[in-house]
Amino acid sequence: MTTSTALLVADLTGVAVFAASGGSAAVAKRLDLFGVVFVGVVAALGGGIFRDLVIDEVPPLAFADWRYAVTAAATAAAVFWLHPQLARLRTTVLVLDAAGLGLFTVTGTLKALEAHVPAVGACMIGMLTAIGGGLGRDLLTGEIPVVLRREIYALAALAGSIVVALMSAYGQARTVPLIAAAAFVFLLRLVSLRRRWSAPVATLRPPRTGTRGPQD
Repeated sequence: MTTSTALLVADLTGVAVFAASGGSAAVAKRLDLFGVVFVGVVAALGGGIFRDLVIDEVPPLAFADWRYAVTAAATAAAVFWLHPQLARLRTTVLVLDAAGLGLFTVTGTLKALEAHVPAVGACMIGMLTAIGGGLGRDLLTGEIPVVLRREIYALAALAGSIVVALMSAYGQARTVPLIAAAAFVFLLRLVSLRRRWSAPVATLRPPRTGTRGPQD
């Protein structure tokens, strides 16, 4: 399998996974069929559209290649109809979101590198590609975006982007290493959820009371 074919497969898989994640979140909020499909499409395609605009690939693949929009809409619709069989929707959303995070981290970083974006910029694009869909999903379903919470989310994507950039620099940007990089992000996200790892949060101290003012 060539790198371009592997990228397409990973990209469409990521689209389907994030569409399922967005659809599941919308079902949990009891949206109608259109709402479920809309949230699923935004979750699936938002990060990729951002990536393509930044690397000056216009029109974005989400608009230029019908397979992206159809994959996203069909997956979200399937989630709407099959949701009674999807037990524990919150767990389903988290697992699907972690899988999409890993896949989009890899494809976003690699496409940026192929567009001759320097490694640091490519890592940032890879991270933003990965978190963009989840950000849109959370905003549309009235949730505080995961990326703004204490959970290891954007940091997992950034770590995966760095791994991809290093592999590319050493000529290891082939199918198996890229799958391993996506699995690394996926597992890091799930382990951080399981063990409740979090980024540091500022400690808010209550105002001191009973302080004496300046003496007259």
